[in-house]
Amino acid sequence: MRRKFVAGIDEAGRGPVLGPMVICAIVLHETQIPVLKNLGIKDSKTLTPLQRKRLAEIIEKNAEKIVVRKVEPREIDAAVNKISVDNLNELEAKIIAEIINELPEEVEQVYVDTPDPTSEKFLARLKKYLQRKIKITAENHADRKYTIVAAASIIAKVKRDACISQLKKIYGEIGSGYPSDPKTIAFLEKWVKTWGNLPPFARKSWKTSKNILRLYKVDNRTNKLA
Repeated sequence: MRRKFVAGIDEAGRGPVLGPMVICAIVLHETQIPVLKNLGIKDSKTLTPLQRKRLAEIIEKNAEKIVVRKVEPREIDAAVNKISVDNLNELEAKIIAEIINELPEEVEQVYVDTPDPTSEKFLARLKKYLQRKIKITAENHADRKYTIVAAASIIAKVKRDACISQLKKIYGEIGSGYPSDPKTIAFLEKWVKTWGNLPPFARKSWKTSKNILRLYKVDNRTNKLA
């Protein structure tokens, strides 16, 4: 009997002002999915960092293939500013399609968490970049519904957290990287006040970044304090 493989894809770090967004794809044999579900695999946002790390190790041992793509701030800025593609959703669709194109031929079904309000909108984006025929289910909050997408969300989150930890080793306390984090805002304000521009791992197109530059009167053309 032919083995059936499925894939789940999700991202972590779409909203932060600091650090990359990480997109992850997990390939599993369909019989492994109930096993992972029983082990407590669920939406990464409902888990503690320790739980995510423990479950990530289990996922990595059981997965047939894992693909991780880091989307750096400069790529995100180019999309938001409509330099590379129309917007961030389009960039995410392009990268996800590229990942799908590289998945093993044995993968028959892909489940994707969509950032667009409707699955039809995101599927239309994906089709522009797909180079293979494959069944795709794209849904909002797919990480809550499909265990394989939840598994992808866990790996993506752990990888994103590792990136932030590495940045902290180099630059000191930067918080979580989210605009709502006072530590992140304090770091950005201190950096801009000291250096007159944003750190290289900041998303310059984010409203938070623009507000801080405006607060310290940084000239966007010269990246220098006025």
